[in-house]
Amino acid sequence: MSTLLSRHRLARRLLNLYVGLVLFGVSMALMVRAELGLSPWDVLHQGLSRLTGLPIGLVSNVVGALVLLLWIPLRQRPGLGTVSNVIVIGLVVDATLALLARPDSLAVRIVFLVVGILLNASAIGLYVGAGLGPGARDGLMTGLARRGHSIRLVRGMIEVSVLAAGWLLGGTVGVGTVLYAGSIGFLVHYLIPRLAIREGSTI
Repeated sequence: MSTLLSRHRLARRLLNLYVGLVLFGVSMALMVRAELGLSPWDVLHQGLSRLTGLPIGLVSNVVGALVLLLWIPLRQRPGLGTVSNVIVIGLVVDATLALLARPDSLAVRIVFLVVGILLNASAIGLYVGAGLGPGARDGLMTGLARRGHSIRLVRGMIEVSVLAAGWLLGGTVGVGTVLYAGSIGFLVHYLIPRLAIREGSTI
């Protein structure tokens, strides 16, 4: 019975992980198509995409892999969720963008932005709550914080740096960037405890 419950819990964790990663990719594509501003990391991804001519999802994958290399001196260990994060999100972003046209209506673009942010927060709640390893960028933040720095300070410095670099490269900064920055922390803080799979849970 215990083995059966463990397998069921693992299946639930894997489901949450991959549903979360797919939703994250869709949410990113919605915000790209809204053209009202992206999250700091996605401003960087878009800037690099415009500079290199590579699809933004592929750029996201490459940046994630490079960030993962920075885990080595920090002695961080990636999990299945970490590696999956690097691979899956970018593939979903490019696939979704291929199917999703830019809306002409500003009202629809605003809907894309708001839905994108809400989906993004839900996706983070799902894949973080699965407990199979943080994303490469999150692991960099927590790894640096373990060196004795405030996690809020580390996160702020990283996000300001990537936002500035992405803006200089031509990434889209706008009201969506401000809305994302102002809401994502609260939304994730609310959703992770509700979406996490707790030890001993049978559902």
